[in-house]
Amino acid sequence: MKFTIGYRTLKTAIGAGLAIALAQWLKLDFYTSAGILTILCIKITKKRSVISSWERFAACLLGILFASLIFSVIGYHFFTLTILLTLFIPTLVAFNLKEGIITSSVIILHLYMVETLSWPIVLNEVGIIVIGIGMGLIMNLYMPSMEKTLLTMQQDLEIKYKKIFQEFHLYLSHDVHEWDGKEITEVADLISHAKSLAFRDVENHFLRYENQYYHYFKMREKQFEIIQRMLPNISSIDKTYLQGEKLGAFFERLGAAVHPGNTAAYFLEELNNMRQEFREMHLPKDRLEFETRSKLYQLLQDIEEYLLIKKKFKKNDHACDESS
Repeated sequence: MKFTIGYRTLKTAIGAGLAIALAQWLKLDFYTSAGILTILCIKITKKRSVISSWERFAACLLGILFASLIFSVIGYHFFTLTILLTLFIPTLVAFNLKEGIITSSVIILHLYMVETLSWPIVLNEVGIIVIGIGMGLIMNLYMPSMEKTLLTMQQDLEIKYKKIFQEFHLYLSHDVHEWDGKEITEVADLISHAKSLAFRDVENHFLRYENQYYHYFKMREKQFEIIQRMLPNISSIDKTYLQGEKLGAFFERLGAAVHPGNTAAYFLEELNNMRQEFREMHLPKDRLEFETRSKLYQLLQDIEEYLLIKKKFKKNDHACDESS
C-alpha cells in the first residue's frame, strides 16, 4: 500500500492547526470548531473554496438568527432543537446554501449547549466562523500549476494518436492484423482526465474564463469520436486494394504530423486530390471490390471531418491570440 501526503492534505492539516491555535489564543469558547470550518472550506479549486466559504458564512449567520428567535420564544429543549432544524435546513436549501448545513448546525448546537444568548456569546461564534473560514481561504490561495501536467498529457495523447494511425496504415497498406487496440481505451481515459484537470485550472484563476488546454482536449475528443467511427470500416476490409494502400500511406503521413500546430489545410488539399484520383480509377471488378471501395470512400469522408475539426480549432485559437 502506497502512503503519500499531498499538498491539499498539508494545507488542510496546517490550516486547521493554525485556526484552532488562533481561536484558542483569543480565548474563544468551542475553539476547535474553527479547525473544523477550515477543513470544510479547503476545496480542490479556488473558485469552489470561495463559493463554499460564502455559503457556510451566510448559513452560520442565518443559523444564529434562527436560534436567537426560536430559543428565546420556546426555550432550550430537545424538541425546540428539532423544530429549529426542521425549519432551518429547508430554508438553507431554498436559499441555495446547502454547503453550510453542517457548519451552521454546529453553531446552533453551541448556542443550545450554553442555554443563553448574549452579545459576547454571539461574537464568540462569529469569531470562530471568521477564523475558520478565513484560514481556509488563506490556505487555498496556493494552488500548484497544472501547466506541466497538461502539457505532458497533451504529448502523451498525440503519441497515442500517432500509434493508432500507424496501425491503420499497417492494416490498409500491408494487411497486418496484430494490433490489440489498447490505445483506444487509453485515449478515452486520458481525454476524460485531461479535460477534468483543465477545467480545474480554470477554476483556480478568478479572471480566467477558459483554458486553451480544455479546448484542445475537447477538440481531440471530437476527433476521437471519428476515429472510433472509422474502426469498424477499417477492420471489415479483408483485402488490399490500390486505393487502400494509398489511404494507408495517407494515414501514415497524417499520424506523423499529429501535433498542436495547424497542418489541417495541407492534408485537406491532399485528401481532395486523392478523392479525385479515386474517382478516375477503373470501376470495381466484383462485388467485394465495390464494397471495399465504398468503405474506403467513407473513410475519406471521416478523415475530412477529422481534419475540419482541427482546422476550426486552430482558427478559433488564432482569433483568441489576436484578441488577447
